[in-house]
Amino acid sequence: MYDVYAVRKDFPVLKEVVYLDNTATTQTPIPVVETMIDYFYRYAGNYGRGAHRLARETTNHYEDAREIVASFLNAEPLNTVFTKNTTEGINLIANSYPWEVGDHIVTTLLEHHSNLLPWMRLQKKGVNITVINPDNKGKIDSYLLENAFTEKTKLLAITQVSNVFGSVQDVKGMTKIAHRNNIKVLIDGAQSAGHMPVDLKDIGCDFFATSGHKGLLGSQGTGVLYVKEPDVLESASVGGGTVSDVSESTYTLEPSPACFEAGTPNIPGVIGLGRAVEYVEKIGISKIKKHEMNLSREAAKKLSELEHVEVYGPENSLGIVPFNVKGLNAHDVALILDQTKQICVRSGYHCAIPITRFLKVDGTVRASFALYNTIEEMDILVKAVSELKALVS
Repeated sequence: MYDVYAVRKDFPVLKEVVYLDNTATTQTPIPVVETMIDYFYRYAGNYGRGAHRLARETTNHYEDAREIVASFLNAEPLNTVFTKNTTEGINLIANSYPWEVGDHIVTTLLEHHSNLLPWMRLQKKGVNITVINPDNKGKIDSYLLENAFTEKTKLLAITQVSNVFGSVQDVKGMTKIAHRNNIKVLIDGAQSAGHMPVDLKDIGCDFFATSGHKGLLGSQGTGVLYVKEPDVLESASVGGGTVSDVSESTYTLEPSPACFEAGTPNIPGVIGLGRAVEYVEKIGISKIKKHEMNLSREAAKKLSELEHVEVYGPENSLGIVPFNVKGLNAHDVALILDQTKQICVRSGYHCAIPITRFLKVDGTVRASFALYNTIEEMDILVKAVSELKALVS
C-alpha cells in the first residue's frame, strides 16, 4: 500500500503550495536535509584531503554515498562519478572523448539542451551530427535511428524520458542496436532516475548521466555520471584530487572515479544524495513509478476533456503532462495558477526549444508529478484550468 500522506510529512513546503514542477526540481525530504546539517555540525572536513578525524569521516561518508548510488543504479562504485548535474556529466563526455574529424553522432529532437548543445558544439571540431525527429507523442522509432547510423558514427545520445512529453524510450533496445554497429550510447537519465527502475547493467549503455535534485530527491548541485569504460576518456578537467603524482613536466592521473572529480566537490550535497537514494529505496521505486504514472494519466485524461485545453504527449507518460489553454500564453496560465490557486507549474520551452517548436506552439504549460503529489492536488489543477475558460470565451 502506497501511503502518500505519510510521505508528505517529510516535505513541509507542500502545506503552502500545490507543487507540480517536479521535472525541474523535486523537493528535498527532511531526513536528507538533516543529513546535510549533520555534516556541517559534526564532522565538516574536506573529502580525500587530510589524515585527521574530520577529513576521514567526511571521506567515509562521501564514499558510502557513492556505494549507495552505484548499487541503486546497478553499477560499480569505480564507474560512478559525482558531478554537479546532468549537464556537467554530459559535457564531461563531450569534452573528454577522443573525437576525430569526420566522426558522427546521432541524437534526437527530444533532447533537453544539455544533451543537444554539447554535440552541436563539436561540429566546430569537424564532428558531424544527425538529429532524429520523434512522432507527435514523443516516441523515437528505433528503425529511424539505425538508418541514421554510418560507418563513422561513434555515439548515440538519447534521453530515457522526455522532459517535455514524459515519453519513455526503449533505451535498452536502442543500446543493443547501437552496439551491433559498434556505437557507444549515452543516456540522459535526468527524468528517469528516481522515477522508474534504472538498471544500468541490464540496459548496457556506455554512459548515463543524471541529476541529484530531480527524482533522486537530493539537493541542487549534485549529479551522477556512469562511465562503463573509464579508460576510453581523458577528463577535460584536471587538478586537485585527480592525480597520484606530479613532476615538473608531467602528471599521473588517479584511476576512475577520482580522475574525473577535479577540485573540492559538493560534499554535503553528495552525502545528502546518498541519504536521498536510501529514502527512495525505502519507499520503493516501482511504487513511485506507478503512483506518478497514475496521476499523470488521470490529469491528462481530465484536461483533455476540457474543450479549451490541448494536451500533448503519450497517454502513459512518466509523471509529465504538457498542455496549453487555447487563447492564452503559457506563462500567463502559469502565473494565474500560482497567484489564484498556489499551483506551481513550469511554462515555456523547458530548455528544449527544438522539440517544443516541433509542436508548432510558443511554449507549453507543464504539470509534473512526484512521489508526494495526491489525487486531490491533481483535481485542484484540473478545476483551476477548467475555470480559465471564462478568460478565453
